[in-house]
Amino acid sequence: MKVDFHTIEEIMDEKITFVVMISRYKNKWIVVRHKDRETWEIPGGHREELENLQNAAERELYEETGAKQFILNPICIYSVKTNNERSYGKLFYANIKEIGQLPKYEIAETKLVDDMLKENLTYPLIQPLLFEKTQKYLLQRTGKLIYK
Repeated sequence: MKVDFHTIEEIMDEKITFVVMISRYKNKWIVVRHKDRETWEIPGGHREELENLQNAAERELYEETGAKQFILNPICIYSVKTNNERSYGKLFYANIKEIGQLPKYEIAETKLVDDMLKENLTYPLIQPLLFEKTQKYLLQRTGKLIYK
């Protein structure tokens, strides 16, 4: 498996099937646990047919965290290549201001953590790279890394 990063302009929206939102709330990172798994993951999911990527990210963030008020910033496009097949996702940073009750969809629970890289991750070969890319994005915007 190989993960690559691309600028937002580099890949046509039609090729992008996933959205992932590295999210902070009350100075903590948010990880979620799917009902069918014991591991933790970054909020995200599939884009619905003909759905705008921004709308997909907003919908998935709400469905997976209960986020009601947030600022969502696009970071980049990423691709994952496995067995000569490549899939594309759009990575966002979400600064969540308000969370309501977790909707009864596929997420069993959410957790606020200081460092998501220390969690038992669902996608350990992908999620740390997305987190690292988000850290670089935040460093460029704020001049500092945000681990806590």
